[in-house]
Amino acid sequence: MHPVLKQYFSGKIDLSAGHEALIDRCFKLKHAKRNEVLVPKGSVAKNIYFVIKGCLRVFLVDDSGNESTRFLIFENNMGTAFPSFINGTPSLAAIQSLEASELLVLSRHDRDLLLKEVPGWETMYRIGLEQDYIASIQRIESLITMDSKARYQVLMDTRPDIIRRLPNKIVADYLGISQETLSRLKAHRPTKA
Repeated sequence: MHPVLKQYFSGKIDLSAGHEALIDRCFKLKHAKRNEVLVPKGSVAKNIYFVIKGCLRVFLVDDSGNESTRFLIFENNMGTAFPSFINGTPSLAAIQSLEASELLVLSRHDRDLLLKEVPGWETMYRIGLEQDYIASIQRIESLITMDSKARYQVLMDTRPDIIRRLPNKIVADYLGISQETLSRLKAHRPTKA
């Protein structure tokens, strides 16, 4: 099993050597280029992606071509366009690799196999989904209840790596603000004594 994946499971689930071998067979290594689209809008999301290195973006595009980032998936996390993956329907969202990325890919068939065969996998999977759901709700609530300055400050406090690592266009989109507003917020950041 890939060492990063093994570390991810450590403390979450006890795995026998046989179960480790099964997991290793189910997760397929993939290298994605910077800005590569892994799931185009309108196609069915057939895989879950575990990010070893890099960053994936799940985003929507409206009829005018405006993009709206739904999720960012960084190292040691899994994700996909879940409505499409779960329902087997065309995805409203696309998935793009924002950086050259190293991924482990789990198909729906193999996800189902692991849910059936590996004791504790279903509980671990459910807890992961619950945590992702809570994070999504908190993000939606922040977009509704906080102004741009407050949202920027929360991101600076909790995930400053996003601001340092990703292009301003993506960060602004993720925060639900314009690039100009993001530039102003960055320029007025208080200095530390």
